[in-house]
Amino acid sequence: MNSPIYLDYAATTPVDERVAAEMSKHLTSSSTFGNPSSSHIFGFKADDVIEKARNILSDFLVCKPKEIIFTSGATESNNLAIKGFAIANKDKGNHIITSITEHKAVFDTCRALENEGFDITYLSPNKNGIITPDSLKQAIKAETILVSIMHVNNETGVIQDIVALGNILKDLNIFFHVDAAQSFGKLPIALSTMPIDALSFCAHKIYGPKGIGGLFIRNRSKIKIQALITGGGQEYGIRPGTTPTHQIVGLSKAVEIAKQSMDDDYAHAVEFNKEIVNEFKKMNDVIFNSDLTNSLPNIINVSFLRVESSSLITSLQNDIAISSGSACTSGAIEPSHVIKGMGIDGDRLNSAVRISIGRYTNKEDIKIALDKITYEVERIRNCTS
Repeated sequence: MNSPIYLDYAATTPVDERVAAEMSKHLTSSSTFGNPSSSHIFGFKADDVIEKARNILSDFLVCKPKEIIFTSGATESNNLAIKGFAIANKDKGNHIITSITEHKAVFDTCRALENEGFDITYLSPNKNGIITPDSLKQAIKAETILVSIMHVNNETGVIQDIVALGNILKDLNIFFHVDAAQSFGKLPIALSTMPIDALSFCAHKIYGPKGIGGLFIRNRSKIKIQALITGGGQEYGIRPGTTPTHQIVGLSKAVEIAKQSMDDDYAHAVEFNKEIVNEFKKMNDVIFNSDLTNSLPNIINVSFLRVESSSLITSLQNDIAISSGSACTSGAIEPSHVIKGMGIDGDRLNSAVRISIGRYTNKEDIKIALDKITYEVERIRNCTS
């Protein structure tokens, strides 16, 4: 028995021991600890390690090595892609399209650009959380320069048809950015055949370290993107700062493992997803907040009616780690903007919780968690009835 039980893999994952071991080789007195920008043997060796990692990433994503920029994670990558492109290309237009159900790293970035004179359209999904091609077509203007739509939603697991959306934009020469933080390493992504201009990803969702990620930029040398920070020429001048060799090694090792285990990890998630869904379907007043046939199996968003999400999470917090669509802002509990953006309101909105499973979830974990969640839901309902 693993106690407490972790069912919040969509938030972050533990670092795989193989990743940690590989990272440790580049932290101390090995010949690769040097500054990769230094013009001596220690710098050269560190730079070689980084370029090897870049090749691993480009092979995994089926793109060119020089199209990969290393960043501190998906949040920075989202900011760099959206702000960097918008500011550098504002002479071409000021209209940006995104969705109301994006991660805050995209949603708040677009909000910030509104304050700088950009016109932002926030698309609403259908009842299943899908951004339809027709809704995107209707939102496009002559001034549209950029569209940002996430691949897999971090709260509901809903998978967007980014190929269909990207094909609309391709012929119109509109820059298409995709936040792939939740899909990277879990779903196949072959950028050579996908109509995507920029893609954000990170390591800590795939059993790599926090603080490292990347941004794919197609035909990088021909795309104008303004650096958001200054202070050096690293990462082709787009993302300056001393390049963290050990973090990049951690990302590339996590990718190597994901490439080998993706099919097994997916099947593992499907197995436990079915068990969880089937058990919850036996309960009264339970509603799933996405189309279960078009979602990443790792993520289940569910509302236990008449049970506030904060009450359930608090009752479980010492035993079972799950999360809520709610967020704390100045001490106030706010409903999830994602669930609300899907048109869900009232009791269903306030009772939504997210359960996310991963590589280390096992049968005993699931059995104990389901028993405990079922018990707490009924207990809270009885206390409030």
